[in-house]
Amino acid sequence: MTRAISLHDVSKTYTRGARVVDRLSLDIAPGEFLVLLGPSGCGKSTVLRMIAGLEEITEGRLLLDGEYANGLPPSERRMAMVFQNFALYPNMTSRGNIGFPLRLEAPGEDPSPRVDATARMLGIEDLLDRFPGQLSGGERQRVAMGRAIARHPSAFLMDEPLSNLDAKLRNHLRAEISGLTRELGVTTVYVTHDQAEAMSLGDRVAVLRGGVLQQIGTPREVYGLPSNVFVAAFVGTPRINLLRGIVRAPLDGAMTISLGKQFLRLPEPLSLDHQLLRVQQGREVIVGLRSEAVRIAKPAAARPGEVLITGLVEHLEYQGHEVLVHFDTGSRPAVVPELEAPHAASRADRRRRREGTVLNRLRERAGSLRSGPVATLEHPADTVRAPAPPEGRLPGDLIVRTTPDIDLRHGMQVPLLVDLAHLFVFDQHGERVCPTPDRLPDLEE
Repeated sequence: MTRAISLHDVSKTYTRGARVVDRLSLDIAPGEFLVLLGPSGCGKSTVLRMIAGLEEITEGRLLLDGEYANGLPPSERRMAMVFQNFALYPNMTSRGNIGFPLRLEAPGEDPSPRVDATARMLGIEDLLDRFPGQLSGGERQRVAMGRAIARHPSAFLMDEPLSNLDAKLRNHLRAEISGLTRELGVTTVYVTHDQAEAMSLGDRVAVLRGGVLQQIGTPREVYGLPSNVFVAAFVGTPRINLLRGIVRAPLDGAMTISLGKQFLRLPEPLSLDHQLLRVQQGREVIVGLRSEAVRIAKPAAARPGEVLITGLVEHLEYQGHEVLVHFDTGSRPAVVPELEAPHAASRADRRRRREGTVLNRLRERAGSLRSGPVATLEHPADTVRAPAPPEGRLPGDLIVRTTPDIDLRHGMQVPLLVDLAHLFVFDQHGERVCPTPDRLPDLEE
């Protein structure tokens, strides 16, 4: 029997005061496949271990099928965990590894029928008499999956089970995991930092950053309507183009977003989303454009809602079925200090950072580097200035996806048509303001 899992304002704090999960609330329906997605160190595995009972919950409540379960021992939760490193007993055959938890649950019963049935389901009948040292990585992961499936658990908890495998095998096992979990109908919570896995596997995806839930939704919702800059930057390949801009909304002229040397002129009559951008008049914003929102074409080929800019070819990435073209449009990439932070830093937080130890500053710097070249939004009280591009950044400020039959060379000046129907605009706090958020801010708050 599968089960519902609910987390209500769950937090995890370790002895030295480090809070790795902060007031997380999630409702996972019976039979749902939920993916916890985020960079390394964001608290994904800690959440999984709290659900399993391997970590104590510091604050908040865990409900299993609506019943309070904070203190319930792991053995009574009827959940099966699949680990990143397989966690197989080296002195047991595959049959022994799969049957071991069954012998613990029912010492007097013969586990062979369930082991054999599980092996047939996974296609590993010929591996049952081999030891882990005689198996490949993919075969060991199948045995680890078999150990979890044989128990007939109420939920699968998977902690980056494919991260130690090569790319081709990951793709194959990803399809197998998806098919198996849907066939069994068991609630599954899957942890990964690979957004391709998250988008292809999950019924819903929960994006975490610094222990804080940033957004939860279907893969289509998370990709198509990211709630903030961090989600937009983390989900999608290639990474979304993020450019610094300023909204210009004169009363007697067209509304534009200045990108430095060029600008985007918003088509008239203005859509509701674009009308609401008047609130950002004169303010610095972050413009987000997916690579498919821009195409290489002559101005005469522009469709309704497309506007023209130009770009200088800086770099070409040939992918076989497509080419990723890096353009220099004279824009400033969005590299703003606090953008990927889960919430705005208080003055005390900023003071502690300034007065903190060298080790703390190095840890903070390392955390930002793990998250890639997209930095975090500046606090409005701080001075806004254009920082130097991060070391190792790819050339250009705009990446466009195109077909390999277009002849491009380094240094060419190329016309680009931007589809403003796929325009994202984020404010100085990193929150999406275009398209309009589901909940508009209360002016009295």
